[in-house]
Amino acid sequence: MKNQTTVERPSDREVIVTRTVNGPAHLVFEAWTTADLFRKWWVPKSYGMNLLSCEMDVRVGGQYRLAFLHEGSTMEFFGTYVEVVPNTRLVWTNDEGDNGQTITTVTFEERDGKTLLTVHDLYPSAEAVDTGSAGAMPEMFDQLDELLAGL
Repeated sequence: MKNQTTVERPSDREVIVTRTVNGPAHLVFEAWTTADLFRKWWVPKSYGMNLLSCEMDVRVGGQYRLAFLHEGSTMEFFGTYVEVVPNTRLVWTNDEGDNGQTITTVTFEERDGKTLLTVHDLYPSAEAVDTGSAGAMPEMFDQLDELLAGL
């Protein structure tokens, strides 16, 4: 049975996605911070996108850059890590948009060998919320559970 993913809109600039995944916090954190693992689950397979490159320097001030191939063109997502608390919390900027900077905060709360993930996106405007990835998260988290089962 799949775990349920919930999406909430506490304000016109915020989206909060929660999901319990089937793995301890240290493994879930590793899947979010190790490029070789991250690339195995982050892109929803149904989207038909290929992750061409995944660079992650997971430390305060470190940067990330993801490049995707989709329908013949390349899209990039990039930003800077502003807070890194191992197995507990990640905060980064999303700097690729024309509408200003989005801040993403992910918390990892271990409960009985599983991890409650909370992904909080704070967008620069209400209009920018529509550019987010909340709709893709249920499939991404299913893929994360598949990866965790093999670790």
